[in-house]
Amino acid sequence: MDLGSILLNGLAAFLTLSIFSILYKDNPFYKFAEHLVVGVSAGYFAIILYYSSFIPKVWVPVVQQHKFIYLVPTILGVLMWTRFSRKRSWMSRYPIAAYMGIGMGVAIPVTMQAFILVPLYATMQPMGFTSLSLFNNLLVAVGVLCALVYFFFSKEHTGAFGGAATIGIWILMVGFGAGFGLTVMGRVSLLIERFTFLRDYFQQLIGLL
Repeated sequence: MDLGSILLNGLAAFLTLSIFSILYKDNPFYKFAEHLVVGVSAGYFAIILYYSSFIPKVWVPVVQQHKFIYLVPTILGVLMWTRFSRKRSWMSRYPIAAYMGIGMGVAIPVTMQAFILVPLYATMQPMGFTSLSLFNNLLVAVGVLCALVYFFFSKEHTGAFGGAATIGIWILMVGFGAGFGLTVMGRVSLLIERFTFLRDYFQQLIGLL
């Protein structure tokens, strides 16, 4: 390990331990690392947006290709900054309204496709000829129907209808639990990676000494 790697990995180890120090109590090391992450992230994304958005979508079309229609979204983007002015903050309503309208127009079809059409398609699969595929498709269909029954409040949840609603609750809990478990596993994997990094760094550092 060369000197540059030692210094860079040492800085990474110091910042990692500074973040972990919040487990003991709030302290200046944690605040320094937290502020550093926020500042570096803001600067990094500002540069990324400059080269990925401003240059190819504003500078090149308007200045080099003389496509002045691109000035319309550019002006709307500039008007966003009037939000920080007390006298001219009303001007930011126009780009916000345009952004919300365009965003809704783009998001609604995508949401319909991902959260309605695809699940509906999954419940309409053929039952299949093997016992496993038959069981899986029946489980999906029954689970979806029972979950929908739970959200049907025009009829009292009693009798067979109440039993289906109860099954729907369990189906929802299984789904929420799987989602939460996946999130926890992702966070734990990040924690393991940091511990592995600290172990390898200090082992290499002790080996050099």
